[in-house]
Amino acid sequence: MAEYLTVLTTTDAAEKARTLAVGAVEAEVAACAQIDGPITSVYRWEGAVQTDQEWRVLYKTTAERYPELEAYIKQVHDYDTPEIIAIPVTHGSDAYLSWVSEETARG
Repeated sequence: MAEYLTVLTTTDAAEKARTLAVGAVEAEVAACAQIDGPITSVYRWEGAVQTDQEWRVLYKTTAERYPELEAYIKQVHDYDTPEIIAIPVTHGSDAYLSWVSEETARG
């Protein structure tokens, strides 16, 4: 398993994205969260193709803290099935990855 991860989720409002981002950083389950949007999402839900505007939140965290980050997203998110996808970081600058470790270390 990769030691570092980027984790993404989406939500339907800029303020909800900000809440998800700030809460994760405050809880130290992510070192950083970036918000992109609006983006256009096209997906099938309950048998119909939907097109909606969403905001994407991209977190930087460690594999060790992933379970707490996932639990946080599930607790705070208002979607029935929120997107939560973890992508392994295979390379990165030592200084940046050290910072991610420091920011997500259990205090």
